[in-house]
Amino acid sequence: MPRTIPSPIISLLSSGLSDFETHATLDALFLHADAPGEPPAGAKQAKVQAWLHTVNKQAGEPLDVLGRLIEKYLDDPDLAANARPIPMFGAPAQLKEKRDFCRKLEVLLNQNGWTYHHSGRISDGSLAPSRSLRDEIAKRDIPAVAQEFDRAIGNVQHNPREALSAACNILESVFKVYLQDNGHALPAKQDIQGLFKEVKLHLGLDPSVLEDEDLKKILSGVFSVVDGVGAFRTHASSAHGAGRKSYRLEPRHARVAINAAHTVALFVLETWTARTGQTA
Repeated sequence: MPRTIPSPIISLLSSGLSDFETHATLDALFLHADAPGEPPAGAKQAKVQAWLHTVNKQAGEPLDVLGRLIEKYLDDPDLAANARPIPMFGAPAQLKEKRDFCRKLEVLLNQNGWTYHHSGRISDGSLAPSRSLRDEIAKRDIPAVAQEFDRAIGNVQHNPREALSAACNILESVFKVYLQDNGHALPAKQDIQGLFKEVKLHLGLDPSVLEDEDLKKILSGVFSVVDGVGAFRTHASSAHGAGRKSYRLEPRHARVAINAAHTVALFVLETWTARTGQTA
């Protein structure tokens, strides 16, 4: 069942877009978003509300339409949460109102467990390991991992092959950052298995040396994820061309791979912190 646009977001868009857009630019905005149906008659606020209800009823994936509708606002650097302060004089009209609109929109998206990504993509942000991993990435300021994180989460629903590729890249990037930041040489073979072998060695993560049998089983299973994600990328992701046999990769397949990869990445980062006390 497609995810529909909730009523609070419809209400916010109806009031906000009617303030910031003309009838002509509203029509162009909904056309850009591939919204189904003809422009409804009536005042701007009623038009937006009616058109969004049509989107919920007729669009194959209403959140795709929503993402493209809000793209011009949430991708605008002047409206970003970290944008420079509004000058006292000479500021564009409605700048403060537009920023307030963007913050309210982000809050409503987050309340529904969704995350907006650049270029009009809305993803399910409810992946539990991903929330904690996002925090760890921010603490350590590792843009290469942050980029792959966004690519994985942003593509899971619409391009699972790309999301799977990014999930594997996250692990490789985390492993490389750990080794480089701690002065360890990268292995001659820098694939995911070779990198992880070095990380396990330096972090003391070999399950065979553990005394606790239960923990040993858990870690053995978790670490097999690394081989599994690497193999899955080789056979099913966008990182390699397909042969005669092609995987019918679905979002649920990419999602389980992302969850697993993020769990391992988070464990490595947290172990790094526990061993050294370093977070940056």
